[in-house]
Amino acid sequence: MKTVIIGAGAMGCLFGGLLTESGAEVWLVDVWQEHVDALNRKGLSYEWQGETRTIPVRATTDPASVGTADLAIIFVKSMHTPSAAETAVRLLGDRGFALTMQNGMGNADILAEAVGAHRVIAGTTAHGATLLGPGRVRHAGRSTTIIGMWDSDDAEPAEKTAAFFTGAGIETDVSTDIRAVVWNKLLVNIGINAITALTGIRNGELLDLPQTRDLAATAVEEAVAVARALEVAVADDAVERMLGVARDTAANRSSMGQDVDHRRQTEISAINGFVVREAERLGIQVPVNRTLTTLVETMQAHY
Repeated sequence: MKTVIIGAGAMGCLFGGLLTESGAEVWLVDVWQEHVDALNRKGLSYEWQGETRTIPVRATTDPASVGTADLAIIFVKSMHTPSAAETAVRLLGDRGFALTMQNGMGNADILAEAVGAHRVIAGTTAHGATLLGPGRVRHAGRSTTIIGMWDSDDAEPAEKTAAFFTGAGIETDVSTDIRAVVWNKLLVNIGINAITALTGIRNGELLDLPQTRDLAATAVEEAVAVARALEVAVADDAVERMLGVARDTAANRSSMGQDVDHRRQTEISAINGFVVREAERLGIQVPVNRTLTTLVETMQAHY
């Protein structure tokens, strides 16, 4: 399965390196020239549990040099999904599939509009990775990846992709209700990301004060109400799951927190902002999510 990964950040390099090592033809596409040059010149430096090995990979800043691919995996930040979708259209021809495992909501719908809903696979991954510098990635933790067809009753493409990943050591399951899976991950991000980004705290510090826990819980409860109005089968214990993730990743800065630390644009629009837009459409009040969204948008507009 010829694969192109659009967005060779931490997760893109992680998946690209492991798939390449399994014998697949994989191309990494990214706009960071120094990173692409390092990957081509020295290979991907892959660190896992204190040991480092080098994986020869193919990388480019020019998608046209890749040719036609069977699978395009989108790993860009959500604000760059429209341009990544345009690239996927050019690379996939008439038969290839696009897969998103990005944070937030809306990415699969953008891809569906570009390539066709029946050709979109969506999912989540709990693997952890950190980009250490040009051509260098640290694999911080292994966990299950879950994917499924976004809008098709034919599960074969997702099953084929899951087998492809599992064969490369990326254990992957297939869900018949991938919207619920993506929403359940969104609920975790809704409770953790904006608050940690705004306050400068690590994930575990969200648990230190009862008022902070209550704020995170209310943000999640508002989003659960929106999901249920959309008839999405989200977990009954969504708040407890969110708090559990904060506890399990206590030493981490959330991805949104890292974006703020480096004065980068965040994915707030695809996380809490998505809930605000859906709530408006449904006539549901979500004051905490609206406030968190507005504060993050204000902060990043004044870097």
